[in-house]
Amino acid sequence: LFQIGHRFPVYLDDSGVKIRFLQEIPGQNTHSRTDLQNVGSSVQLQCVNDIGGNAVISQKMLAQSFFGFDLHTKRCRIVAKGKKKEGMKHGYYCYFYPKQSIVASINFERFVARRIFSDKENKKRFSRSILSFALFGIAFGMAIMILSVAIVTGFKKEIRNKVIGFGAHIQLENFDSNTSFETLPIQADQPWLADLRRLKGIQHLSVFGTKPGIIKTDGEIAGMILKGVGTDFDWTFFKSNLVEGNVLQLNDSLTSDKVMISATLAVQLRLKLGDPLYCYFLDQGSSGQRMRRFYISGIYRTSLEEFDKLYVLGDIQQIRKLYGWDKQQVSGYEIMLENFDQLNELSGQVKKMTLHYSDSDSTMVRAVSITSRYPQIFDWLNLLDMNVWIILGLILVVAGFNMVSGLLILILERTSMIGTLKALGCHDFSIRKVFLYLGLFLIGRGMLWGNLVGIGICILQTRFGLFRLDATTYYLEYVPVNLQLSHLLLLNFFTLLLTFLMLLLPSWYISRISPDKALRFD
Repeated sequence: LFQIGHRFPVYLDDSGVKIRFLQEIPGQNTHSRTDLQNVGSSVQLQCVNDIGGNAVISQKMLAQSFFGFDLHTKRCRIVAKGKKKEGMKHGYYCYFYPKQSIVASINFERFVARRIFSDKENKKRFSRSILSFALFGIAFGMAIMILSVAIVTGFKKEIRNKVIGFGAHIQLENFDSNTSFETLPIQADQPWLADLRRLKGIQHLSVFGTKPGIIKTDGEIAGMILKGVGTDFDWTFFKSNLVEGNVLQLNDSLTSDKVMISATLAVQLRLKLGDPLYCYFLDQGSSGQRMRRFYISGIYRTSLEEFDKLYVLGDIQQIRKLYGWDKQQVSGYEIMLENFDQLNELSGQVKKMTLHYSDSDSTMVRAVSITSRYPQIFDWLNLLDMNVWIILGLILVVAGFNMVSGLLILILERTSMIGTLKALGCHDFSIRKVFLYLGLFLIGRGMLWGNLVGIGICILQTRFGLFRLDATTYYLEYVPVNLQLSHLLLLNFFTLLLTFLMLLLPSWYISRISPDKALRFD
């Protein structure tokens, strides 16, 4: 109907608001009146006939009615849409010519693919059940991939944060100290402190001291590390894992005898909040030992049992007294970073900065990152990435082969249509594009459902903790979830890309179909 050079009459309503199109249907003696919006958005029209009289056309109205048609209304005055059109007569006609064919402006391959995709008759075809299984495979695989990445990254993040909560990202200590917790002192007032605090990426600095000892009760005994902290210590991590009591309230002028122990130690030694805690420490200056009595003011649980049964938190003044240090001596500094991904970079900068201020008269300081202090833990966490890559690869291969088999069956079922299109002059590449578009539509629908299911489960787990874990085995009480937008975008992009590339193989089969045999195919 819409051919270049054909003339179409346009009817102007006397209200001046609606424009209707009188479409002449070949082979019939009737006219159908339809809205101009139904013509399409790609045809360019040109006014070739003066309206005459005092009739006016609203250019704004035409632009909205034609959805962006390129109109040349040189002979028409412009008025606001909806206002009364003085002098406009009912049933007055003007004519428009299309400047290009509407058929030439349609994406033919996408149009045919959409018709096949949305055709209700497809539900009765055999391929419908095959494609349903393929869609289910893509949706299920997409949901599993989202959950796998979210759970593994969440698990790594939670374990990593717990280890960092006990030892910070970077520790600065005496260069001559060995790997044990019996440390040599450094001066708290260091020349590099001001520059270190100004270093971009540093979140928090605090002093610390450690002293190994033994806890003894009436019927039990356990080794432990007394970690002394000062008033500058960040208690955020231990507040989030506090079970009973309160965190320590420390003062620079007074020495506190309050300590925090883990729930693991409390159960093992049969202690409770407010009980006295008798600890014994070796005296470096003699062959004897020192005993200290503390009182339990708080009990924490991180479920990281190797650390829970080891650390007791107390006042750094107690560490100084046990070692015989002055008030300006500490075991070292703990540095918390804003981003764990900057650990290696900032660790190198901290080392250079501390070495720059070192001289022959001062105590040398070394920087130890948390990954260097506990390499076995972080190597174990890095191994989990390999598991994720294997899972993602297997799921993508299975989903891709499901779509390949589904598309092959669809091509065989549409062999007659392929033969007809070839007989009408369609190129093989154009027909291949039809089925590639169809494959993209199917993949997109499967990915949409997969995203909805995967993200929905992640949100429910985050808010309600539906799935629990054995903390003694997995170090966590609930399945952790770390849902990030970047992970979702990358998963969707590569899933769409890889499955689309796999569809190129079955679409190549179309070029082997001859029109004469295809038209006789049943």
